[in-house]
Amino acid sequence: MKVKGLRWFIIGLIFLATVINYIDRSALAIMWGNENVEGSIAQSLELTKDHYSYILNIFMVAYALGQLFSGKLFDKVGTRLGYVISIGVWGLSSFLHSTIRGFFSLAFFRTTLGLSEAGNWPGGVKSNAEWFPIKERAIAQGLFNAGASIGSVIAPPFIAALFVAFGWRTTFMVVGSFGILWIIPWLLINKAGPKKHPWITAEEQKYILEGQSLADQNATEDTKGKTLKEILSHKESWSVVIGRFFLEPIWWLFVGWMPIYLFDVYGFNVKEVGMFAWVPYVGAAIGSVAGGYVSGKIIAKTNSIDKGRKTTILIGGIIMLAGLIATVLFADSAEVFVAVVFFVLFGFQFAISNVQTMPSDFFSGKSVGSLAGLAGMVGVFSVIIMNFIIPIVAKVSYTPIFITIAIFVPLGVGAIYYFAKDIKSVED
Repeated sequence: MKVKGLRWFIIGLIFLATVINYIDRSALAIMWGNENVEGSIAQSLELTKDHYSYILNIFMVAYALGQLFSGKLFDKVGTRLGYVISIGVWGLSSFLHSTIRGFFSLAFFRTTLGLSEAGNWPGGVKSNAEWFPIKERAIAQGLFNAGASIGSVIAPPFIAALFVAFGWRTTFMVVGSFGILWIIPWLLINKAGPKKHPWITAEEQKYILEGQSLADQNATEDTKGKTLKEILSHKESWSVVIGRFFLEPIWWLFVGWMPIYLFDVYGFNVKEVGMFAWVPYVGAAIGSVAGGYVSGKIIAKTNSIDKGRKTTILIGGIIMLAGLIATVLFADSAEVFVAVVFFVLFGFQFAISNVQTMPSDFFSGKSVGSLAGLAGMVGVFSVIIMNFIIPIVAKVSYTPIFITIAIFVPLGVGAIYYFAKDIKSVED
């Protein structure tokens, strides 16, 4: 049996895994509630907002470390088995949230969830490097990233409906099962890489392999991946690491704090947050796909990876910067604020799909996951620092936060231009 467009089935499964990833990680926040919300996690387990803040940072630290560890794991065992381990552990962890009895059991399962969920990102970057020619990798990464936005749109109403109907313990069982069930089609469809997959057509195999770098074309199963020291000895690697350090907080600022901002500044209630908070993620989903499409078109027209990546990142950066300035100068109502954030997240995803693709531009398969995981870890630690600072500054005003994040945009984009003079394979 031969399947036309097999690579799109592979990225389709990874897109679905990303949707599941964001539903699983969002479930706790949606069902947390407080001591006055009947049947909520906080009321059931007699936990407070302080407990929640500790749990949030425990998850983020585990998630940061998981980026690095899983990047090495995927490079060692490959994407097929790497995804089975990663999503298997996070699905089971999410399912076992149904058994928690207090703070320490919750902290344990949030730790295993964070460590395993992190694998989705270096795993996705590595899989795209294997299954797509260079000119299509950004659109594949964009589709993959769109799963995070779609998951953020789906999660609030879906989790809330399950919670109302069955309670939080059963809800965790349901959402945890999704990841475990996902493994079945993954193993059935992703039998091997494009060089050996029995279902791939000769035309698609040729198209994929001839569109990769010489280092990727010449790589074999015995080819060893580079150590982190070797990877970081190349100046180009620092463009990804430093770029993500500055850019990553922009996404997480709105993911983690936008509902709180709407509560504090505009006096929203929970129902109003639910009506507004999903809108910016539609912009993020559109930006994910658009950024990959534009980059691919530029690369095809100019035959330059460098022009495709940098032009798209620059455009996304300009949109982000303009939007963040607008949040300070013009967002005088909730409607205007949400509309502005729509464009900020559009710009972020327009750019970040190309930033996340760059490890596969620089290195061949067995080093891609390592660089992607390291950069992801550094980006998340930047977010953790931000999470400590925001509650302190927000007691006075949110304006310094938006100004700081706006400054991060040219720093992140500038790092990419400075450290990566020419985005291309460093191994050819």
